[in-house]
Amino acid sequence: MSGGHGHVDGSNKKVALLVAILAALLALSEMGGKSAQTEALGSHIEASNLWSFFQAKTIRQTTLRTAADSVDAQFKDSAQPMPAGLKAQVDTWRRTAQRYESEPETNEGRKELMARAKAREQVREKSLAAYHLFEFGSAAFQLAIVLAGAAALTAVTWLLFLSGGLGVLGAIFTFFGYFAPTLIHL
Repeated sequence: MSGGHGHVDGSNKKVALLVAILAALLALSEMGGKSAQTEALGSHIEASNLWSFFQAKTIRQTTLRTAADSVDAQFKDSAQPMPAGLKAQVDTWRRTAQRYESEPETNEGRKELMARAKAREQVREKSLAAYHLFEFGSAAFQLAIVLAGAAALTAVTWLLFLSGGLGVLGAIFTFFGYFAPTLIHL
C-alpha cells in the first residue's frame, strides 16, 4: 500500500499476479498428485488380485498333478493295470493342470495372469513415480507462495526471485509428473 490511500503499488500487483499463477499451478500439481495416487492404489489392488488368482491356479494345478502322480505311482510297479476309468480321470487331471498353465482364450492361465499382474505393477510404479514428482512440485509451489507473500510484506527483492525460482522448480516437477514420471528417479 502506498501513502495509506488504499492503492496497491505496481510491485505488489506483480507479486499478487505471481501468487495467483503459483496458486493455479499448485492446484494443477495437487490434482495430478491425487490422480496419480488413485491410479497407483487401483493398480496395486488389481495386481494383488491377479497375483492371488495366479496363486490359486498354481495350487489347483499342483493338486491335480499330485493326484495324477499319486494314482500313477500306485499302479507303476503293480501287476494289476490301472482301470480304464481311473486312467481317463488321470488324463483329465493332467489336461486340466496343463490348461491352467496357459489359457490364451480366457487370459486366465498362470502365464497370462503373471503377465497381467506384472503390467499392473508397472502402471503402479509409474503412477507412484508421478505422485512423488507432483508432491515435490506442490511443495515447491507452496514455498514459492509463502516467499512471494513475504517479499510483498518486506519488499526484500531476493525473496521474490527465490519465489520465482521455486515456482519454476515446481513447474518442472509437475511437468515431469504429467509427461515423463519415470525419467527422474528420486
